[in-house]
Amino acid sequence: MPNSQEDSSQDSQETFISHLVELRERLIRALIAVGVVFVCLFPWSKDLYSLLARPLLAVLPHGGQMIATDVVGVFLVPMKVTLLVALLIALPYVLYQIWAFVAPGLYSHEKKLVLPLVVSSYVLFLTGMAFAYFVVFPTVFKFMSSIAPEGVAWMTDIEKYLGFVLSSFLAFGVTFEVPVVVIVLVRMGVVTVEKLTSSRPYVIVGAFIIGAIFTPPDVMSQMMLAVPMWLLFELGLFLARFTGQDKDAAPAKDSSQEIV
Repeated sequence: MPNSQEDSSQDSQETFISHLVELRERLIRALIAVGVVFVCLFPWSKDLYSLLARPLLAVLPHGGQMIATDVVGVFLVPMKVTLLVALLIALPYVLYQIWAFVAPGLYSHEKKLVLPLVVSSYVLFLTGMAFAYFVVFPTVFKFMSSIAPEGVAWMTDIEKYLGFVLSSFLAFGVTFEVPVVVIVLVRMGVVTVEKLTSSRPYVIVGAFIIGAIFTPPDVMSQMMLAVPMWLLFELGLFLARFTGQDKDAAPAKDSSQEIV
């Protein structure tokens, strides 16, 4: 009996180590993929930053330009932009490595759910970034340019501009993930469609609060984040009615029921 326990413990330890080795290998592959794409994009790093800065440069007054207050900023900022683009391009391969690592431990019905959700999450995140770049940035920058006091040179540091752009990309990218979150919550039985529908007023108020926190301090920017978040929540509710709850998931508990 003791030998059996020792063998079982040894097998578990070997399995754990083999999982760690596999995880390391897949992380290395993902990093190599990002690195290869980064190297390929490196010669166009300045062009990529110019493309990123185009929404602001288009509304600057005649002769206006962006500035760099850091000595190495003119080199590091384009490199950061290039790394971001490389990560987005290589992200499908990175997600595939993650999928290949976790897939053996999933049930068949979980595999059928996870793969479409991963693909849709990637597409929706890119859609959120595109919405911020093509719709939000031109509108917000044009508004800011129009209200600048006369005699004030409206310029920004490239490092601060990159920080603003990245935070906006993240905010709108995550916002566009709302349908996926709603579907997952319903499928897992955490909450029902009826409960989410009854919570619509709170969701709308929360959307405007989030919009006020993660956007510049103007009503226009807040609306451009809050309204899509609300509409995407409605889209998630619509799709969740068709996907339904997973039969293997625990049923959602109604908070109004008393525990006896």
